[in-house]
Amino acid sequence: MSKNADEMLEFAAARSAALAAPGLSPRPQRKVAVLSCMDTRIDLFPMLGLERGDAHIIRNAGGLVTDDAMRSLSASQRLLGTEDIVVVMHEGCGLCNASEDDFRQQLADDGVLPNWRLGAFSNLESTLHHSLDRLRTARELPHRDHIRGFIFDPEDGSLREIDAPGTA
Repeated sequence: MSKNADEMLEFAAARSAALAAPGLSPRPQRKVAVLSCMDTRIDLFPMLGLERGDAHIIRNAGGLVTDDAMRSLSASQRLLGTEDIVVVMHEGCGLCNASEDDFRQQLADDGVLPNWRLGAFSNLESTLHHSLDRLRTARELPHRDHIRGFIFDPEDGSLREIDAPGTA
């Protein structure tokens, strides 16, 4: 039994009235989807001025545009009406300068041969540029005109835009 999961379940049960969202649409009110790294230092709601119901939040290791992230973004736009995408990566990401080979070897040592890659990278800005380019050319997404990318610095709390519209 997981003590953490048990504590979380108890906490949720004690707050069910506050957690309930009767009448709140699954369609984000601000028509935005945010793709971000899963890093614990990134608190997207206060960072981006979001409230519950404002945005779809998609998180993964690195905030990368993986096939599954693309699936979620496509569903967000095609089924639930989002039109904007914001990608948030960050300084000090655990995938930056990680070793694909070492990670794959660890998995192989455990008898695991996944059909996916870790997604390690060496240049944060270049990786974000690549992600933005992939999104802007993805035919899975009907709305590709409002895609923006940011880099967060958890040390000083700053957020800066990369590849801003009109700067190419």
